[in-house]
Amino acid sequence: MIKSIVSQNRQRRTGGCKFTALLLLLCLLFQPLPLELLEPQGAEAALFGEFTIADEAKMGKEFDILVRSRLPLVQDPEIIAYFEGMAQRLTKGMPPQPFEFKVSIIRHNAINAFAVPGGYIFIHTGLITAMSDEAQVAGVLAHEMAHVTQRHIAGRIEKSQAITLLSTLGALAGAFLGGEAGTAALMGSMAAGQAALLNYSRADESEADQVGLNYLAATDYRPIGMTQAFKILQRPQWITGSNFPSYLSTHPAIAERITDVDARLKRMRDLKSNLDEREHLEFLRIQTLVRGRYADYEPSVQYFNEQIRKGGDKAALSLDYMGLGLLQARRNQVLEATASFKRAVEGNPGDPVIIREAGIFHYLKGNRDEAVKLLSQAVRLNSRDYLALFYYARLLEDSGQQVQALNYYKDILRYIPEDWEVHQYYAQALSRTNQMFMANLHMAYSFMYENNVKKTAQFYGQAQKLAHSEQEKAELEKFKLTYAERSAYWN
Repeated sequence: MIKSIVSQNRQRRTGGCKFTALLLLLCLLFQPLPLELLEPQGAEAALFGEFTIADEAKMGKEFDILVRSRLPLVQDPEIIAYFEGMAQRLTKGMPPQPFEFKVSIIRHNAINAFAVPGGYIFIHTGLITAMSDEAQVAGVLAHEMAHVTQRHIAGRIEKSQAITLLSTLGALAGAFLGGEAGTAALMGSMAAGQAALLNYSRADESEADQVGLNYLAATDYRPIGMTQAFKILQRPQWITGSNFPSYLSTHPAIAERITDVDARLKRMRDLKSNLDEREHLEFLRIQTLVRGRYADYEPSVQYFNEQIRKGGDKAALSLDYMGLGLLQARRNQVLEATASFKRAVEGNPGDPVIIREAGIFHYLKGNRDEAVKLLSQAVRLNSRDYLALFYYARLLEDSGQQVQALNYYKDILRYIPEDWEVHQYYAQALSRTNQMFMANLHMAYSFMYENNVKKTAQFYGQAQKLAHSEQEKAELEKFKLTYAERSAYWN
């Protein structure tokens, strides 16, 4: 029965998987891919030659699925929505694009971000914690998005007659996720040559700087954020470390590029120059979540303690206490975390994220009354905070209110359909109301999004046995389509 398996198998990993870029690349090279590139057709083929806009979209989707099947990603809708909003703001300065930009956050300390054909943007958590304000992150994103709009990779693929989807995805992984030496050693001479083909030239980087700066200037972000970001990444601790971003390390003339962008900034007029305190606080809120949940423990504790020691703005100080509480909770320092969250809530009782995180902490530690008070307040403050709604639904389920919990889980999955944990608890609630086909199906979804091959097959098999109505069979077909895409990249 699904209940007993759920209870025996709840020691899941949410962040313990540490996939390296080279492991990803190794898996890439020896996995069969299910799809070929589309043949060019009609006007698009005439305009873009051998590699069409449809090809770009397909390649981007394949790369996105591959990353999701191999690397740990941030699932908090609050964090994802923030950076998707940033990308959307940057598109306002662009000519019309044939595809929308989609943002994913990779849980890795690399100081990096990149975008691939089709408009898929990937930001490492290390970049978020390295920056000082949102204009700097926006500057990096504008640069990366310019590579896509100017078709730097697509243009290079067009010029190569022998390149395949498999080798191109491997080359993309090598160019964006791996170090040069390890990439060449694992990919072999032909694939390494294709990776070299995809590396940006100095001309590409210069154009991405210029076009990206125009995108940045067309928004209400401070354009100086681009050079500030590059200067941060030029600091010795990044240059000497293994996490130095590929788009800077491949071209030693970064100082010259910074000088060129600074010169262009001086020629621009009527640019926003003052830091928006409200938006800066919003960035700090997101950065604190990332640092508290995903960054290395020791330097992060040191960072928050130093910020608290300095004092200053009350709202920012409350976020520092929240971040410290998140770190202490990770180490199961319950008393210390309780005190930190108390200081955070008292310092800014109207901040929905602080209230939410304090509520989640108390729920996970068994302080039900405090959790009910805080999570219900968080939901009132922000009815679209799906993480708060998820834990509020769990509270309802714990108290026997299965129908209400089911409605919340179902609604949450409309907005975050790939969160394995929501599928897990939805399945659990379904089983308690004796909806066993849907319970097994959503357990299959849960394990699929956690990339657990054996358990996915087990629960899918159970769902197949229980599928009797036409609607249930249609639900199985939907699952099979998603499974086919995802499983193509599993070992």
